[in-house]
Amino acid sequence: MKNKHYILTAALMLLGIISYAQTDGTDESVKLNQYGQPVESVGLNSEFRSGILTFESNDGDYKLWFDNRVSFDGGVFFDDDAFNPIGNGVTIRRARIAVKTILHKNWYGEIDIGFANAEVDLNDAYIKYTTDSGIFNIKAGHFRESFSMETTTTSRYVTFIERSLPSDFAPSRQLGIQANYLTKKVLLSGGLHFNTVGSADDADNSEDARRDFGTDEGYSLTGRAVYRPIIDDEKVLHFGFAASFRTPTTDLDTPDSFRFRTRSISDINRRRYLDTGDILNVENMTLYGGELAGAYKKFMFQAEYIGTSIFRDGGLENVNLNGGYGQIGYLLGDGNYRYNTKEGEFTQPGRGKNGSVFELAFRYDYLDLNDASPGIFGGEAEAYTLGLNFYPNANIRLSANYSYLNHDRHSNGNGNLFVGTDSSGNLTTNAADVTEGEGDAGDDFGQLQFRIEIDF
Repeated sequence: MKNKHYILTAALMLLGIISYAQTDGTDESVKLNQYGQPVESVGLNSEFRSGILTFESNDGDYKLWFDNRVSFDGGVFFDDDAFNPIGNGVTIRRARIAVKTILHKNWYGEIDIGFANAEVDLNDAYIKYTTDSGIFNIKAGHFRESFSMETTTTSRYVTFIERSLPSDFAPSRQLGIQANYLTKKVLLSGGLHFNTVGSADDADNSEDARRDFGTDEGYSLTGRAVYRPIIDDEKVLHFGFAASFRTPTTDLDTPDSFRFRTRSISDINRRRYLDTGDILNVENMTLYGGELAGAYKKFMFQAEYIGTSIFRDGGLENVNLNGGYGQIGYLLGDGNYRYNTKEGEFTQPGRGKNGSVFELAFRYDYLDLNDASPGIFGGEAEAYTLGLNFYPNANIRLSANYSYLNHDRHSNGNGNLFVGTDSSGNLTTNAADVTEGEGDAGDDFGQLQFRIEIDF
């Protein structure tokens, strides 16, 4: 029922946009809204800007544009040595409809709805006010918390088809209020956040918790600081640090818990090899992360480390988990890497005189969800990924990634996946029964993935 509601809302929104965009400002007579009240009328000029349909007033105080995308993905898996066979396949990884607007010069609004995997999800939906100087802004609604350079980077501009394994730690879109201060060399962000309402299940869990048990939603305090000692049109050096204090939120299936689980950098292979299960009796959690990145003309590097400490009551031991990645990229041709100072992240590479550019990239990443002392064994994995991207123009991206993944003997998907054989030669999900030696237990496999994407 909620999915139908989202679809109807999107349809009505688009009808309103078309009506709004057709205003040409040539009629100076008083215009009325649907309630018969006089309204302000502003003429808008329409044009494609790098393939994005944009409407803007002459003075720039009013602007409306689309930000849509479709990603068609496929994957082939080389799993001869895997204990759990993997099926090849294709999917619509993302199908997004987004509308963004600037009103009265200082006010910004955005709504972004996703249609993929036969589900409708609310991504971004927020309001933002920016001062005339542009140095300070504050926003409220449903959006990404300011944590992790890779996670805050839009999926359009992430270097690889999927984000790294440790991105599972980084909080995603939550309800909240966030303030941002930015200059050419400094970016400071801080926010108070609550639960997520991205899917119908998230919203149902929160509503049930409030209605049936009178449970507070939970909250998080998240901040990020970025310093760029070197930045100009050819080069940038980026240092970042982020931290988040979090209590369990009501959108979770199990109250007073946290759970970390992730697919192995593939949306085709839906298995979650790494899975802590519900970590119970949680009082609060602290996340912390460091960022180091830079670019010089055709060369780019980016690395992050993320750690988490989970504090529990009832005499239970605390849990400490961590992960990280490092990547490099090189542009073939006369393109150059570009950096977005407002968000503290890399954006689409410049395509140079030829109007197109190839990018070659490599990434190593790991995620460790094992902590023996409190008895948490969610598994550990590392991945090596070689990627090739082709940007023929501003709106099309063609990508191919080859990855090799190495999982340990505890990567059993919370007891649902085989990790080796026992003394009788039978497949087992229990790490203690595995007879394979170190490095041979757990699924290890290669995967070749591709993406065809259009942004418009």
